[in-house]
Amino acid sequence: MVKMNDEHMNIVIVGHVDHGKSTIIGRLLADTGSLPDGKLEQIKQLCRKNAKPFEYAFLLDALKDERSQGITIDTARSFFKTDKRKYIIIDAPGHIEFLKNMITGASRADAALLVIDAAEGVKENSRRHGYMLSMLGIKQICVLVNKMDNVSYSEKAYLKIVSEYDAFLNQIGIKAEGFIPVSGMEGDNIAKISSNMPWYKEDTVLTVLDKFEASKPLDSLPFRMPVQDVYKFTNDYDDRRIIAGTVESGMLRQGDEVVFYPSGKKTHVNKIEPMSEHEENGKANAGFAAGFTMTEQIYVKRGELCVKADEMPPLMGKHMKVSLFWLGKKPMIKDKRYFLKTGTMKAECYLESILSVMDASNLQKTEKDYIDRHDVADCIISTSKLCAFDNVAAMPSTGRFVIVDDYEISGGGIFTETIDNLHRYEKAKVMLREGKWEHGYVTVAERSEKNNQNPALVILTGAKDTNKKLFAKALERTLFDEGKNAYYLGIGSVIYGLNADINPPGEKENRSGENVRRLAEAANILLDTGLILIVTASDLTRYDIETIKLVTKSDNMLVFWLGDECTTDIECDMILKSNEDAIDIIRKRVEQITAR
Repeated sequence: MVKMNDEHMNIVIVGHVDHGKSTIIGRLLADTGSLPDGKLEQIKQLCRKNAKPFEYAFLLDALKDERSQGITIDTARSFFKTDKRKYIIIDAPGHIEFLKNMITGASRADAALLVIDAAEGVKENSRRHGYMLSMLGIKQICVLVNKMDNVSYSEKAYLKIVSEYDAFLNQIGIKAEGFIPVSGMEGDNIAKISSNMPWYKEDTVLTVLDKFEASKPLDSLPFRMPVQDVYKFTNDYDDRRIIAGTVESGMLRQGDEVVFYPSGKKTHVNKIEPMSEHEENGKANAGFAAGFTMTEQIYVKRGELCVKADEMPPLMGKHMKVSLFWLGKKPMIKDKRYFLKTGTMKAECYLESILSVMDASNLQKTEKDYIDRHDVADCIISTSKLCAFDNVAAMPSTGRFVIVDDYEISGGGIFTETIDNLHRYEKAKVMLREGKWEHGYVTVAERSEKNNQNPALVILTGAKDTNKKLFAKALERTLFDEGKNAYYLGIGSVIYGLNADINPPGEKENRSGENVRRLAEAANILLDTGLILIVTASDLTRYDIETIKLVTKSDNMLVFWLGDECTTDIECDMILKSNEDAIDIIRKRVEQITAR
């Protein structure tokens, strides 16, 4: 059972510029006694000193340039409490130039207050904000019709806004928890019912906030931690390698098995390394920076998504269906390269296709092959590399992304699903190859009969420090001495030869999906000659093996992991420790699948 004031809730407040969001927050802080001692009088004294009328908004707009411009530039967080719970209220900018910051400001909110000026009425940004809240998955929304004192507390003006905006929200699938007529300046219906509007006898802002339902604690969700960095130590014989990041959801303990996506590498948590005073010993909690050392030392890099092996895995793909809100000054077009960022991962991307485009201010759909500023689009985004992410409905924290254009955040949205399968690109390449393939007059069956062997692909993989190459070369020698046509091909021979165009000299080896695909294409050619082909590559994953199977179309394949324990998500035929018996075991299995 939740104790009094132990429950927390995040509330985002949005609305068109000058519709009074900051004033309402200031009034909430003042009326709930949540201000630091002397803060209210300090701001009033500052106003008197500068010969300016006091406004509750000044409690929020603490930055000098924000006061001078009279607008809130960035997202501000404030704290207040009721008898039921503690609140973090996020003031998201309403000015059209700062809409992009709202994506971040609203990203962790459980509910929203949307402010509309009673005199100005529903504006384009009012509708856009409503739609963005819908995209972010925020369904608990209360509309505050503010500045009722400026319309003489007119019920008619209030009902006009209620009718218009309620119809709009219904179109985007949102049912407002209420429409409250308020005056942030005068305090009407903020903390107590106003006598200035006897025709309204429902909730105040505080009572409707307490009616909102808090979302499940982040600790109760599946574990997600985007890898921020890997810290290595050398002083005083400290050989730790700490995987560090911020835990978006879930909880991690010593001994847990974790998988990193999209690489598929696995390890166990050796020890949780405290990164802040808020961490419990031996446990990493959601919302805090965390670090841990590994039992099995694997190579992990920034951008990977760490999850627990026994929990729901993320989605993976290069082609994602998304809902996107475009904020760039120039339209988003199909023939331009952008960058997609989610968590700590950054990948080059392009707009593959547009499924539908809509102006969020009026919900009018149009048919066009580009996305204009302030348009909302359902589209397919393709990335240059495999990405790990979540459906926003299942995991909001890792289900969102932003699009960067010319070093500026120009759009943001939510992931909904992957398209077709993980190997859409590879399938297209294989279909093109098969259509252009020139077969000779000698068939594979004839080669098999003459060589007295069936072609086969033998893959030896494992961690980087295992002697895969020595085993592969010894296997090649053994099979050759027995009269078999065998050939050894290491991935390095492909990377620095066939793949030299994607691995420039002097740069770190690039273990991209394209390297594996081209290795598989080389294997496909050699298998067509009837060979027993032996291939080595480090840390192959399930995705890599699926790529190789797809490209080679080989049913005659054996996959062996060399090492004491498998450290990726690969499904292999056998895990072999590095000893002399391994060669004999592999040789016997190869003879079984290649015998005529």
